[in-house]
Amino acid sequence: MFEGSYVALVTPFYPDGSVNFEKLKQLCQWHVENGTDGLVVLGTTGESSTTDAEEDAAIVRCCVDAIGGRIPVIAGGGSNCTETSLAKSRTFRDLGADGLLLITPYYNKANQKGMYRHFATVAEAVQLPIILYNVPGRTGCSLSVECVEALSRLQNVRGIKEASGNISYTAKIARLISDEFVLLSGNDDMTVPILALGGVGVISVFANICPRQTHEMVAAYLAGDTKRARELQLRYLELINALFVEVNPIPVKHAMNLLGMEVGPCRLPLCEMEDKNLETLKNALRILEEA
Repeated sequence: MFEGSYVALVTPFYPDGSVNFEKLKQLCQWHVENGTDGLVVLGTTGESSTTDAEEDAAIVRCCVDAIGGRIPVIAGGGSNCTETSLAKSRTFRDLGADGLLLITPYYNKANQKGMYRHFATVAEAVQLPIILYNVPGRTGCSLSVECVEALSRLQNVRGIKEASGNISYTAKIARLISDEFVLLSGNDDMTVPILALGGVGVISVFANICPRQTHEMVAAYLAGDTKRARELQLRYLELINALFVEVNPIPVKHAMNLLGMEVGPCRLPLCEMEDKNLETLKNALRILEEA
């Protein structure tokens, strides 16, 4: 588990904003057929900040049923409230999720002792493999290396999605890698660099539109073909950057719709792209016509 390309799956919506479960099932099947190694649902890309508890449970249930055990389904059980995170994580466990992605508790600005207790509370109560999610650009807080090291000793804390964009910090985290604790890239533009530090995969936004390419990039590197992995990283870098020309998941949903995938809009306060940024995205997508 956790090795390879895990898609940070979008949540498809109808034009009225309701969850499009039929499209969600289709996306699950499409990812299985196109080499994705696992799904991460209800993360940042899945707009979990705008879905309620009933929708969350229904989304996880839908994905678990659609996947049918063929690849792992990881559910985003994070919150800035420890009790909420605990309740969500228990629900997702009972629905058949294979693991949990737990984001650092945003906004509260807990100290590192509080951070540790937040994750440890869930880890001790919900016996599922847990991936820590460090993304200070979103949350306004970051796990210290010392806190990650302490958490890595907990039996079911099995890895970290590192999305700080700070390669120096990532290198320090990489020193904690073991058979029981893995490093995953949380930035598509840093997949190969993080693999070079000992990472085993990526939780990818890019994989929503290019699952085969993302899988091949990681698989090539892990198989020792670093040249091929580097070629793919650099070949698609302009498109990867275009997927973040506005805040995620606005561009990737626009890209999917432009490619005929019909995943619908984002929920407010996320809305349509600015015209100049949409043009940047359209230009970057042209590389897919050459594939």
